[in-house]
Amino acid sequence: MWEFIKAGGWLMLPLLACSIAAMAIIIERFMRLKRSRIIPKNLVNEIILRSSSDNLTVQDQQELFKSPLGKILQKGYMFRFKNAEFVKIQMQTEASVQISQLEKNINFLGTIGAISPLLGLLGTVLGIIEAFLAVNSGGVTDPAMLANGVSKALITTAAGMIVAIPALIAYRYFQRVVVELVVEMEQQATMYHAILFYSKAKSAASDTEQEPV
Repeated sequence: MWEFIKAGGWLMLPLLACSIAAMAIIIERFMRLKRSRIIPKNLVNEIILRSSSDNLTVQDQQELFKSPLGKILQKGYMFRFKNAEFVKIQMQTEASVQISQLEKNINFLGTIGAISPLLGLLGTVLGIIEAFLAVNSGGVTDPAMLANGVSKALITTAAGMIVAIPALIAYRYFQRVVVELVVEMEQQATMYHAILFYSKAKSAASDTEQEPV
């Protein structure tokens, strides 16, 4: 492996750094973007059920509001006594923060996938230029030596492709995962908002009907 890196020249070092960074991001995003971590099952129903009779305890809040969806719903719970539009804005603001966390490092992964082939191509061009300069200066008399120099230059192109292909595949995959998670989070948050204020409106209407004429 080291001989392969050494044969490609100094541009193999940034390509090696790109491969390590891409692998680290892929592993980290696979762990972070699990659906069960982002959108716990039946979270909205659990919050409504536990808060229907009394305020949530500190322990309940720590349990229910620890996920990204939970943090969005927490804003609705915290400001439930405000008007619906105010609560909606608070939840949307928190949603923007959580979405940015979901997208963390994904664009960097796409950048790695884009620049790795260019680094490989640059290494190839520099290697070929170096080989032909050696021929022009009379330093190379054996054609086999020229072929060997060109083959070494092509190593960087192969290395760039090896880094770029999985990075781009992972980039597109994580983009799709984030989109699906965001859509579901929006649905859950909208449902919680509707339940929260429908219940309040229904309760207010019921109290009005019970008032003596």
